[in-house]
Amino acid sequence: MIRVYAAKGEDRILDDDARAAARGSFVTLSGGVTHYELAGPGDGPLVLLVPGITIPLGYWDEVAADLHAGGLRTLAYSAYGRGWSDRVEGPYDQALFLRQLDELVAAVGAPEPLHLVGTSMGGLLAMAYATRDSAVTPSSMTLIGPAGLTEPSRLVTRLLSIDPPARLLGTFFGRRALGKHLAHNVRSSDDADRLVRLVGEPYRFHGSIHALLSTLRDFPLAARHELYRRAGRLPIPTMVLWGRHDQVTPIEHLGTVRDLLRPDECHVIAGCGHMVPFEDPHGTARLLTTFVQQTTGGRLT
Repeated sequence: MIRVYAAKGEDRILDDDARAAARGSFVTLSGGVTHYELAGPGDGPLVLLVPGITIPLGYWDEVAADLHAGGLRTLAYSAYGRGWSDRVEGPYDQALFLRQLDELVAAVGAPEPLHLVGTSMGGLLAMAYATRDSAVTPSSMTLIGPAGLTEPSRLVTRLLSIDPPARLLGTFFGRRALGKHLAHNVRSSDDADRLVRLVGEPYRFHGSIHALLSTLRDFPLAARHELYRRAGRLPIPTMVLWGRHDQVTPIEHLGTVRDLLRPDECHVIAGCGHMVPFEDPHGTARLLTTFVQQTTGGRLT
């Protein structure tokens, strides 16, 4: 197992002092401290916003504000290793992230069923969360540019599995690789600048690049066809949103997702890359509000 390390550019320690300036709330779960924000009308249907591989909870801010105005409540959070949530020991695998999600929902007393929204890797987490044998079936599920169908690089996977090369790669080149990845997520330079500011600040905390590379190594990001099939058998409304110019989870996989998931609605968002909620938050919120409204009998309570 690759030990936690501080990469080049990670010049801060994540502790209570660092968290003092962060908005939102914190809860200690079995894996560590989780940063979350529960907001919006107290009696509104709850939309659980499941994050992708790099993003903190602030990614959803503009979408959440519009959802609140439309009568919906939101629960956003930062996954372990991201934002102001703890950098943890051990593998960043599906079991860790599902346990965090389960424990967070229980800790905040979130009502069930909920409306799941997952973006990129968060789409895989949302489907895994909804299809567990012990799960309470959600009221609806929306996947945005979902991962799981792009083949990983065998060379990168191999390098990340060997401790010395992985540590060297992460320590000296991890932050540069993160910057290049973020540049491919959105189309406009303004959005790229905003994204780097949002994601870059918490990546100054020790252990952030380790968490990212461990996720790439230990979380099953490829060949998730059976998960899509299982999710497609759920008796709930499903919706897919995809950026027409997505270079991270290419839109060429949309046909496969349609065949496996059989979504009730599918929307291709013009002018967007991989991060539709960040690039077109108001359009995303309109689609989500309408979709949730339809599942609640045409009105929000």
